[in-house]
Amino acid sequence: MFRQPLLCSAVLSLLAGTTVPAIAQSPAATPARSGQAPLPAGAHYTVHKATAAAQAALLAADDRAWSGAEVLTWGTAPYETRLRALWAPEGLYLRWDADDTAPWATMTQRDEHLWDEEVVEIFLDPARAGEDYWELEISPTNVVCDVRMAAPHPTVTSDLTWNHEGLKTAVRHEKNADGSPKRWIATAFAPWPGFRSLPLPERVALPPAAGEAWGFNAFRIERPNGPARPKDGAVSRAWSPTGAPSFHVPAAFRKFVFSDK
Repeated sequence: MFRQPLLCSAVLSLLAGTTVPAIAQSPAATPARSGQAPLPAGAHYTVHKATAAAQAALLAADDRAWSGAEVLTWGTAPYETRLRALWAPEGLYLRWDADDTAPWATMTQRDEHLWDEEVVEIFLDPARAGEDYWELEISPTNVVCDVRMAAPHPTVTSDLTWNHEGLKTAVRHEKNADGSPKRWIATAFAPWPGFRSLPLPERVALPPAAGEAWGFNAFRIERPNGPARPKDGAVSRAWSPTGAPSFHVPAAFRKFVFSDK
């Protein structure tokens, strides 16, 4: 299922000339597992350059197209999550493989509070400033929440009226031999110009030069008791544990390093 996300009602209000204020999320909206040890300060992910793979193949999660990407893994069975990233002159490609025996979602509109259901997420901080960073969430039904995070925990403040221009996403589901759910795979393409409106200082090159590093973290929220009891037994995991009741802790961000190979 491929989608260029639709504008939410808040964005339509902006286009009509009505000012919509930034929306503050509850600091506990996306709880992190405080018992996990922090990652070493030098932990990083290397973003390799996409070769001849076509955009359609990358968005379709074709394993051959993604063969040059490093795989970052976190979480435990049955909810292990894997992230891949590649960059190209036109933009950044992302892929999450989320093992899940019963994925679900009820929200249908862009920029709804997807963190209250099941979702994969990434935060990217191109300026490594700890504010005005990029958040992308994708649900199992390919609903998107893209956010300018104005301020982190403990005064978590997000601008849901902001949208990444040209963003494309897709989701497909894989099944076991008996037809039961096995995992869902989300992919995204984010054109470089869309990051500039976060806003970013001019010193941040787009596309990034080889060796440049952004701040980042990656996440997964699993709610195994379904829409009837979404908070019961919720599993919230950060690749880089935050040590706080929020995912929005820039001190836990690690390096997202761009390579020319």
